[in-house]
Amino acid sequence: MSADRPQDVAGLRRAGRVVAATLEVVAQAVEPGITTAALDRIAAGVFAAAGARSGPILTYGYPGAICISVDDEVVHGVPGRRALRAGQLVTLDVAAELDGYHADAALTLAVGSTDQAHRDLIAAAQAALAAGIRAAEPGNTLRDVGAAVEQTTNAHGFRVFRELTGHGIGRRMHEDPKVVNWPDPSATTRLVAGMVFTIEPMIGAGGTRIRIGRDGWTIRTTDRSHSAHAEHTIMVADGGAVVLTAP
Repeated sequence: MSADRPQDVAGLRRAGRVVAATLEVVAQAVEPGITTAALDRIAAGVFAAAGARSGPILTYGYPGAICISVDDEVVHGVPGRRALRAGQLVTLDVAAELDGYHADAALTLAVGSTDQAHRDLIAAAQAALAAGIRAAEPGNTLRDVGAAVEQTTNAHGFRVFRELTGHGIGRRMHEDPKVVNWPDPSATTRLVAGMVFTIEPMIGAGGTRIRIGRDGWTIRTTDRSHSAHAEHTIMVADGGAVVLTAP
């Protein structure tokens, strides 16, 4: 999306603040015994209070206000009656629309205490996101962003799911361009100030083959290995990317 008009930036920032607030409130509610449906209701309440709408519902008729993925579920997990257990990993993926503007962010966290392997996986996703954001500067290409994400992921001992990408965002939840998490030679789009898109490393501790679950939404690892997902909506700017979904 082009964000060269001041009202575009202001609208995107407002949507981003709703996303950040929703992630914070829902993350604080994550504990052993709570159901993913209960977490989804909390998110819906934050949206309603802000006058915002769920991007997935608005765009795709998704069966939940937000996506909640657990353990081997990489992305698009559907909220339901499942109760979370201590030691699991849960990913909260929040996309909201407010006054015609969209923003999107995600984080993976542990349910209660967890082991070092899970902490390392979460830390790797966050580090890969930070690397991608640093690479999102005018003059670089989307290939440079993807290279930074994958190199950082690999350095931590994990691998990206190359089929899963970030995306442009603004007046719609999903816009061009596709934002790769690896140095795809075809990702030649050159970044200019004002471009708005998500960077969202989705990384795994095992194999990188994925499949769609029986619900038709949830994407999970084929080998049932665990995954982590970190995401922000950013705007390319001189002097460094501006994170629109920061707390």
